[in-house]
Amino acid sequence: MRNRLTDELAVCGLNAVIALAEYNPDNINRLFLRKDRLEIFSDLCRDLAERKRPYKFCEDEELERICKSVHHQGVVAMIYMPVVESINGDELREWADNGSTGLVLHSIGNDHNLGAIVRAAAFFDVKYIILCEDGYDGYEAGISTSSYRVAEGGMEHVEIRSVRNSAAFLRDASKLLVTIATDIRARQKIGSLPKIIEEKKASRSGIALVLGNEEEGLPDEIMNACSVLVRIPGTGLMESLNVAQAASLFMHRIFEL
Repeated sequence: MRNRLTDELAVCGLNAVIALAEYNPDNINRLFLRKDRLEIFSDLCRDLAERKRPYKFCEDEELERICKSVHHQGVVAMIYMPVVESINGDELREWADNGSTGLVLHSIGNDHNLGAIVRAAAFFDVKYIILCEDGYDGYEAGISTSSYRVAEGGMEHVEIRSVRNSAAFLRDASKLLVTIATDIRARQKIGSLPKIIEEKKASRSGIALVLGNEEEGLPDEIMNACSVLVRIPGTGLMESLNVAQAASLFMHRIFEL
């Protein structure tokens, strides 16, 4: 839940707030918690007191009102609303030079899916997640209370950036990265990824995995801008997997290389 008066975002959920307190404690402006959570967050409370930032003990009902969620798990941290910056050329070159893996998400329209993808990305050492500003109207997920909570702390371990035009970005990125678009009609299968990446990496380093939403998939102009199209084979009884499930399978396969 975003507080527009203070331009703050409520981060709730035990693991999300624990990770925030461990890796980015200075981002926390205010803390609300049940008394039974004090032992876990005692160091954070001392830090907040030293920074003259408030913390308050609350019951579940008040915590729910603050974060607009029943899934607060006894703690809510308020941070300034994160700003998603555009990825710049230096970051793209660093992505390539370090041989990192990143995701490009086009029209992923559910904050819970974004959170699940972020969680898996942190687990599989995926550094960048790119959100596309040219997605379908009303479809682009973003950093929210829900995505933070579902990410279970993963938000502290990935760099979330944006691009204005997905196809243009991927045309440029394909000069430096192996850009892999996911498509249920693709000829190549996920099992072929090791061979595909070995061949493509002869002239490029780093990997960008490109995913679209389950209803529409990826537009032709985005698939045409990528190095290769790959699919996950299945029984055919279901047209596709949930995008977060598909992302996890691809990230796991890449992580094993």
